[in-house]
Amino acid sequence: MRLIFMGTPDFAVPTLNALVDAGHDVVAVYSQPPRPANRGKKLTPSAVHARAEELGLEVRTPVSLKGAEEQVAFAALKADVAIVAAYGLLLPQAILDAPKYGCLNVHGSLLPRWRGAAPVQRAILAGDADTGVMVMQMEAGLDTGPVRATAVTPVDRKTAGELTEELAQLGAGLMVEVLADMGRYPPVAQPEDGITYARKIEKSEARLDFSQSADAVERQVRAFNPVPGAFFEFQGERYRVLAADITQAAGEIGTVVDDQLTIACATGAIRPALIQRAGKPAMPLADFLRGNRIPAGTVLS
Repeated sequence: MRLIFMGTPDFAVPTLNALVDAGHDVVAVYSQPPRPANRGKKLTPSAVHARAEELGLEVRTPVSLKGAEEQVAFAALKADVAIVAAYGLLLPQAILDAPKYGCLNVHGSLLPRWRGAAPVQRAILAGDADTGVMVMQMEAGLDTGPVRATAVTPVDRKTAGELTEELAQLGAGLMVEVLADMGRYPPVAQPEDGITYARKIEKSEARLDFSQSADAVERQVRAFNPVPGAFFEFQGERYRVLAADITQAAGEIGTVVDDQLTIACATGAIRPALIQRAGKPAMPLADFLRGNRIPAGTVLS
């Protein structure tokens, strides 16, 4: 098929790779414009932009698709389908209508649950047992379009990073299957019940909230790994917790109850398993405790 690909972060790269490997003609790749990154704030292309250039594909990085000029340029590509994976811009109706078979989206949730920007993190935070990825026929609403295909996976104790990578691979394979025989995967309307919205993650949400249950706090740790990183503060310094275990210890909420950095929650307690002090590498708890002391009785903010 003659395809346009639209994506930006690492999540989208496996789908781009799979489309090229399957022999489709990717006539253009749309991605978010390069953004300042790292300490030098140098303009850096997105993961999809970089991969597309490696593959020798044309890359376009418009700030918006609302203008007539961009819409005419998009339609002039005469694509059979546009494939969208975490692109980051809303698509106007003129863009949705331009390809012969419309636009297909790879979305990392079991729609209609977790429509929106952060479905993986929200699924973990909510304690969902399962999540998945869907190939959806796009329409003007936010992730409201009919679904063509679904793959399901357990959340288990996966981090957001691990789950995102898994869903990216599942979605890539699913998209190739759908394009191979679109008649076999007709669009099916989403249910009216069970709609939830996965709002964008705010950095303030990553502060560990020990007034919750230990289960909920541990989910915070996994949901914000690798970014923005769940954290607590001690003596004005941030400590990122990248993995944690749940224990049955008890104490005042937010209090360190022993010399193993066990922290009491509303019910139960957590003990960091992988922790990172500001400006230092992440390390297992035993290594961290050899050079850092947060004494029992400390109340953490």
